[in-house]
Amino acid sequence: MHNLKLGVIGLGYVGLPEAVAFATKTPVIGLDINKKRIQDLKNNIDLTGEVTTEDLISADIDFTSDPSRLSECNFIIVAVPTPVSQSNQPDMSLLHKASQMIGEHIQKGTIVVFESTVYPGATEDECLPIIEEYSGQRGGRDFFIGYSPERINPGDKIHTFTTIKKIVSGQNTRITDAIADVYTLVVNAGVYKASSIKVAEAAKVIENTQRDLNIALMNELSCIFHALDIDTNEVLEAAGTKWNFMKFEPGLVGGHCIGVDPYYLAHKAESVGYHPEVILSGRRVNDNMASFVAQEVIKKLLQQHKNLNELKISILGLTFKENVADTRNSKVFDLINTLVEFGLEVKIYDPLVNEADLKNMYGIEMAKIDEMNSSDVVIIAVPHAPFIENDGMMVRSFLKDESSMLVDLKNALDKNMNSSWSL
Repeated sequence: MHNLKLGVIGLGYVGLPEAVAFATKTPVIGLDINKKRIQDLKNNIDLTGEVTTEDLISADIDFTSDPSRLSECNFIIVAVPTPVSQSNQPDMSLLHKASQMIGEHIQKGTIVVFESTVYPGATEDECLPIIEEYSGQRGGRDFFIGYSPERINPGDKIHTFTTIKKIVSGQNTRITDAIADVYTLVVNAGVYKASSIKVAEAAKVIENTQRDLNIALMNELSCIFHALDIDTNEVLEAAGTKWNFMKFEPGLVGGHCIGVDPYYLAHKAESVGYHPEVILSGRRVNDNMASFVAQEVIKKLLQQHKNLNELKISILGLTFKENVADTRNSKVFDLINTLVEFGLEVKIYDPLVNEADLKNMYGIEMAKIDEMNSSDVVIIAVPHAPFIENDGMMVRSFLKDESSMLVDLKNALDKNMNSSWSL
C-alpha cells in the first residue's frame, strides 16, 4: 500500500503489540479512549507487560485519545474488546463506538480492518453501516473494510503477533491483497487469505470454541474421577502415551477469549434458528468449575472435622491465566464468592495485579504477603511464576503446618508436596 499512514484503535493486549510491531516500519497513530492508558504509554509504561519500556522508547508511535487524528490515517486497525454481558450475550458497544469514531473522521480511500472477535457477519452487518451513517460515505466505493482476527496469546513470548500466521480478508480480492501486503510488512509467519470476511470471522470464533470444548471435556472427566477417587492427572498421563491422544488439561476457563467467543457463535446460531447444544454444554461445564472446586474444598475440610468458621483460606492468583495481569472474566472471582458464601475467611494475593485497580473495579482488598502466613488452606488458583519457582518455596511458607491443605488447581507443583490435590 503506497504512502501508508497507519492507525490502531485500542491499545490493550492486542493493539499495543501490533502498534509497536508496525512502528518499526512506519509511523503509527495509537488511539485509546482511556486517557490514563495513553499517559502511561507516553511515559513508556505498559502495565499489561506485553511490550518493554525499550520497545516503547524506540517505537515511532504517536499516542493519543483524540479520535480526530484518525483523519490522518489511510489504514486503520480496530482492536477493541468484545466481551459478553451478565446474561452471556455479545456486548459490542466498544466496537460500535470505534466504528462511530471512524465514521466521523474517515478520509476517502481508507481501509478499515477489524480484529475484535465477533460472530460471522458482524463486521459487514453492524460495523460497516455505522461507518457509512457517520461518514456519509459508501463502503466498497469511498472506503473499504476487512477483517483479520487477532491471535495474540497474552503472556506468551514465543507465539507473538509477528510469529503467528495472520488470516486476512477484505470486501473484494483487491482489498484482501492490500490488507495482506500491509500485514506482511511485520508478520514473519505470513498471511492466509480467507475467501470472505465471514469465513475469517468464523475461523476466529471456532478456534477458541474448539479449545473451550476440549477443556470442558477434561473438566467433566475431572469431576467424574474425583467421585471415583482416581487421580485425573495420572489418567491423562497414561492416556497420553497413545500417539493421537490430544493433550488438554482441566482448569478454570475465563478471560476475554476462550470463555467468551463460544457465546458469540451461539448467539449467531440461535438468531438463525439453530440451538447449539454441544457448544453451550461445554460452556456450562466450564462456568461451573469454580463452584465445583469450592465444594470439593469444603467437603474435604468437613471430612477432616474442621470448624469452617475458624479456618483461614488463602487464594493465590486472580488473573484469567498465569503470568499476565489481566483479571477480565477471571473465574477465580467465582471461586472466592462461593467460599465466602459458605462463611469462610478468604485472603487473596496476586503479585501481578494492581491493588488500587482491584479495589476500584471489584471492591476487593488485596492481602499483604505476610498476611498469607499460617493458612489452613492454600489454593493455587493461577500458577504465576513466583508461586512455583524454587519448588514452591513461597507457597510452603504460607501453610500453617503439616495438616494444612494445598490445592494446586493446575498441578503446577510436585503432586507429592504436602497434601496437595488438583483438578
